[in-house]
Amino acid sequence: MFKIHRDSLLLAFAVVLPLWAEPTEWVAAEVRRIDLESSKVTLRHEEIPSLKMSGMTMVFTVHDKAKLSSVKVGDAVLFAAIREEGRLVVTDMKLAEDHSAH
Repeated sequence: MFKIHRDSLLLAFAVVLPLWAEPTEWVAAEVRRIDLESSKVTLRHEEIPSLKMSGMTMVFTVHDKAKLSSVKVGDAVLFAAIREEGRLVVTDMKLAEDHSAH
């Protein structure tokens, strides 16, 4: 049997708890263009408060390319995005009708 040190456990919680504590900021948008080859999507989106961004149409990189296969141009979606290394990146996206699933 192995022994877990108290300091190691505290460090693990310090790293993981902030990830659980932050709720996902879902933003409403319309899919305007999909580029599967480069994992990018053009969205006409509402304001994104966490990124201090007003509503506009712009291109986002998508972390999970599979998310792009579940939407089509014209779909109403909800998405979450972050600023990563100077790029705006969609971390999650779902059809707006599926908003109760999360």
